[in-house]
Amino acid sequence: MQKRSLVALALALFGGAALAQIPPQPATEVPNPYRTTDNWGRLPDGRTWGGVSAIDIDKDGRSVWVGERCGGSSCANSSLAPILKLDPSGTVVASFGAGLFVVPHGMHVDRAGNVWVTDASDGSNAVQGKGHQVFKFSPDGKILLTLGKAGVFGDGSGEFNRPSDVLVAPNGDIFVADGHGGSSNNRIVKFSSDGRYLASWGRRGVAAGEFDLPHSLAMDSRGRLLVADLNNFRVQAFTQDGTFLFEWKQFGMPGGLFVDAKDMLYVADSLSGSDRHPGWARGIRIGRLTDGVVTSFIPDVTPAANPITAAESVAVDSDGNVFGGVVPAQRVQKHTRR
Repeated sequence: MQKRSLVALALALFGGAALAQIPPQPATEVPNPYRTTDNWGRLPDGRTWGGVSAIDIDKDGRSVWVGERCGGSSCANSSLAPILKLDPSGTVVASFGAGLFVVPHGMHVDRAGNVWVTDASDGSNAVQGKGHQVFKFSPDGKILLTLGKAGVFGDGSGEFNRPSDVLVAPNGDIFVADGHGGSSNNRIVKFSSDGRYLASWGRRGVAAGEFDLPHSLAMDSRGRLLVADLNNFRVQAFTQDGTFLFEWKQFGMPGGLFVDAKDMLYVADSLSGSDRHPGWARGIRIGRLTDGVVTSFIPDVTPAANPITAAESVAVDSDGNVFGGVVPAQRVQKHTRR
């Protein structure tokens, strides 16, 4: 009886097909039903794109929010506003956040249209008075909530060390992927909607529930929290209280995650290749959350280029257009169905 109950629970959580682990094989033979615009969006006043790892879709379903690194790799000494809203034509219609960030890294637009952005600081932890924070902005740029201590890194309940991403659950709970390589943290931190610490889990490692750079977060229609465990080459799934559910390695070296309204999972992989993940190609893999099968692959437009032109972050609008944020080659890409 107990065994049957456990099976029923597993089926409810995963769906029958997802119980079987899919072999981690490079999915490069699946179709690419998209055409790519390699440089999308026009910046005002002669500005040029900096690195883009923060990207999401506005509440309207079509406008695109981007956090770019002030024309380079850092905003530490810049007076530019790094948080930008672009309309569907690629024109900037709003901007804010000047003077607040070192490295805008992860972004989430909640159901009310508020814009959440993490500051992953930089590897030196040397910037005074900035970094290691998560900001909640109203759509017009007013700061509504701040998590973490400016310029202070740590692993306490009110501290971060280079937070990579943030996500708000439908009930308002806040999840932060805390850590970005080096000696930074490797954990998920959960807060209430008003910023009260609730729980955390994870440490550096390869076991279930451990991480080696939790780089991006997403949540599916069942409320399962998905984590891009970058250097472990896997996507891990958890309940919202931190219970491990499953891991998938068929999506490459996951840098960015996005789940659309049909429960399709989009995974941006900007680092695979001979140096880091041999046999795998850079690009965006798209698969079903019902069974984990990769159905489409958008390859890097110039896979041998240096700096890297593959997207590290990904977002999908209500028309099905896929947007990728590129860090080394500093641009936004748009992929439109053929």
